[in-house]
Amino acid sequence: MQTDNRLLDDLSRVATGAFSALTGVREDIENRMREQFEKILARMDVVTREEFDAVQTMASKARAEQEALALRVATLESQLAALTGAAAKTAPAAKKTAATRVKKASEPS
Repeated sequence: MQTDNRLLDDLSRVATGAFSALTGVREDIENRMREQFEKILARMDVVTREEFDAVQTMASKARAEQEALALRVATLESQLAALTGAAAKTAPAAKKTAATRVKKASEPS
């Protein structure tokens, strides 16, 4: 036995229509909120993801170059210190030798 309950069918149609209407309202609200957020972000002068990634890449490259240059400067400074240290050790001996030469040259032969 099949019962035809028009009241339940009508309620089902009303509920389906209300759900469709609510979905439309939800989409409209989402669109309006998205527009407002875009306006706010545009006023804040926020960078795009692509710009951020490009600057981040440039910064990491600059940092790597800076670290390489710092290592190079440290190496050159150590080489200079080694050369200066060697020159300082030989300089007193060279002065002593030169003083001896001057002394011998000034003595009567």
